[in-house]
Formats: sequence, structure tokens, C-alpha cells
Amino acid sequence: MKIGLFCNYENHHQNARRTMFEQVALVRHAESLDFEEAWVTEHHFNDFSVSPSTLVLMAHLAGVTNKIRLGSAALLLAFHNPITIAESIATLDNLCNGRLSIGIAKGGPFPEQNKHFGTSVSESRSQTLEAMTLIHKLLYHTDVSFNGTYYQCEGVNIYPKPLQKPISVYVATSDDHALKFSALNSLGLMGGTQFSLDTLKKNVTKYRTINSSGSDRLMLARFFFVARTNEEAVSEALPFLRTFNQRMKAFKNKVQNSENHSQHVMPISRQKSSFDENYLLENSIIGDVTTCRDKIKRFQDELNLDTLALNPCSLDLQKKLQSLTLYNQEVQTYV
Repeated sequence: MKIGLFCNYENHHQNARRTMFEQVALVRHAESLDFEEAWVTEHHFNDFSVSPSTLVLMAHLAGVTNKIRLGSAALLLAFHNPITIAESIATLDNLCNGRLSIGIAKGGPFPEQNKHFGTSVSESRSQTLEAMTLIHKLLYHTDVSFNGTYYQCEGVNIYPKPLQKPISVYVATSDDHALKFSALNSLGLMGGTQFSLDTLKKNVTKYRTINSSGSDRLMLARFFFVARTNEEAVSEALPFLRTFNQRMKAFKNKVQNSENHSQHVMPISRQKSSFDENYLLENSIIGDVTTCRDKIKRFQDELNLDTLALNPCSLDLQKKLQSLTLYNQEVQTYV
């Protein structure tokens, strides 16, 4: 199992520039501790998670690191032109010397995103998967012609070509159609911080029913904080989790009050328990050294993880750095 950092660019101090450079400091510290990967999220029209330009952020990280692998968690392909994305992916893979992984998703149930990008909620998943199909062709083939439902092109060549052939691709989903697409194309899977263990196990089982080749690489993101005692860890993490909880509840209320809320309420309401404080604590890796070891071991045993990406839960940068160091010294060697 590889260990990584989950980079969500949470703007707790209402200072976007500070948030960006604190995240850079975390990634560089993680690299110094031999963390193997850093995964960058994509969010739009959101003053809390200030990571709208994922590939730009990853390009900056590529320039200030040397060996840590960089992944998107995840590119919301329905909001982008796939030709432009293919060109950017190929360019970035060259710039970071083949350290690139790509995660994709359709985007959460946030109506502003679909509204402002002019993308139908009901079609965004199909559009995302078609975009990925076209991107794959553009990355590795020449004179690409494509006649899909959403995208068409004729005789397209992109330059440069990526350094890796192929670049690893992961899909963040619990949808049966997207899981089938992932399995048929031997793509990896992603599990967000709010995916329960039961949901993750069901996803992997569905994938393996279609494709038992071992291609079901799973990247799992989890809220994280390790300290000397459980009380210290929970006390440090709770303000962070409560802020997340409040923001997600606000998003939910905004969805329910939107003019066309009937298109959006069901996806987010099914996640209602995932905004609960106790649920977040239960499904996170937060506690003393022994507690964190045990939780990670359970995920390993039940999911056969490829990567565990940790999102340090503290409002204080130094506390985050210290927690990553403690993980490296007293948790990593046992898991």
C-alpha cells in the first residue's frame, strides 16, 4: 500500500493565497517523509475549497517537488473541453517526469457547477465517461476521429504525447454504469473521504464481478489526525470536521432551496449521515498511534488498498506537519 496526501485546499482562514501555500508546505513535508503521492481536488464557485484549477495547482507542485507522485482527485471532465484536458495532461506528465496519475469524477450534487458550466445534471456522468474515452484516444493515438453524443472531432493530433504509456486513471464513483465502465477499461477506483467501508466493499465487488484481473486499484481518501492520545487527536480534529460539516449542510440547504432542486436533492440527501459528526469520526483515521494503526489495518484487510491518501484535520499548519511526522515515525512502519 502506498501512502499519500489528500489536498483539498480548505480555506479556513479566508485567505486563499495562504491556503494554497500552506498546502504546498504540506506536500513538500510529506515528500520529505517519503509519502509517495499527493492528490489534488477540483472545486468551483466555493470560497472554502479553493482548488478550481487542479492541473495548474499540480503543475506548481511538480515544480517544487522531486519524487512524490501527483494525482487529480478528481478532474470533473464534464466541465472541460476534452481536447484541452488531453493536451494539459500530456504536457504535465512530461513536466513532472512521469509522476502523474489522473482521477476523474462527474462532480458532486452542487447545482451551481452544472448551471455555470452549462452541463445537465442528468447527463454529466455519461458526458464524463465519454470525455475520458476521447482523452484516452487523444493521448495515445494519432489522427483521432471521434463521433460521440457530446464530443466530435476529426483527424486530431495532440502534442506532446505523455511520457507514460499509459497514465494511471482512477474513477470516483458508486454508480453501477461508471463502475462497469471502469472495470471494462481496467481503470482504478477512488473512494472519497465520505465513502463508508460498506460502500467501498460493494463497489470493489461489483468491479471484480466484471473484471477479476486485479485492475481494481483503489485510492482511498480519509480525514486523518494522529496524536499521542485519542483525546488530543479528537480535540484537534473536531473543529476542522465541524467546519466541513457546516459547509456541507449549507450546500445541502442551497440545493434544496434552488429553483430546480428536484434534480439535485436525491444524490445529496442519500449522503445525509455522512455529514454527521459521529459518522465522520468513525470513518476517519483519527486517534492515538494504536487507534490509527488499527483503522488503517482494517481498511487494508477489507479493501486491499493501492493508496491511502490522508487529509490532516487541524486548523493549524504546524499541527498538521507534526501529525504527518508522527505518522511517519510510529504508524507507517506497522502498516
